[in-house]
Amino acid sequence: MENSHRFFRNISCRYFPCHQVSDDNSFNCLFCFCPLYMLEDCGGRFTLTAKGVKDCTDCKIPHRPEGYDYIIKKLKAANKK
Repeated sequence: MENSHRFFRNISCRYFPCHQVSDDNSFNCLFCFCPLYMLEDCGGRFTLTAKGVKDCTDCKIPHRPEGYDYIIKKLKAANKK
């Protein structure tokens, strides 16, 4: 995919890719830190550590090309509450 307001791939990042994926050509770095992290119902795959901190290692939502649309929709819904 081409870099745009919906997708950004930063291959020069020392952590790229920060999650194991099958195709790093479609890995989206736009949301390097997930804006849904603070939502209790973020919709992603996470576990809680012993200290109650989210471990989002298995979540790929912000890094998929369609993640932008999902995140914007969730943020709008959370803002209406």
